[in-house]
Amino acid sequence: MLTGKQRSYLRSLANTIEPIFQVGKSGISDNLVKQFDDALEARELVKATVLKNSEFTAREAADEIAARTGADVVQVIGNRFVLYRASKKNRDISAALSMI
Repeated sequence: MLTGKQRSYLRSLANTIEPIFQVGKSGISDNLVKQFDDALEARELVKATVLKNSEFTAREAADEIAARTGADVVQVIGNRFVLYRASKKNRDISAALSMI
């Protein structure tokens, strides 16, 4: 669970990164969840886009993927969302969050 200050810090970091995933008409498959899981372990902070032809809204997709990967939803704006999960090996962001 993130505090307001931690969420604000993560939003500022997410502002500069590009979306690396797209949720489209095929929905949220096990393969997509696995890719999110791997990316969260490597990067800790992941931004994604939900396409117009998707059956999910950005909020629904963010909540579903966060629940299946154990991540926290940082932000949902328009058709984009940001997820965060502390990495077990690459603790770059989580080290800074512990000081906030």
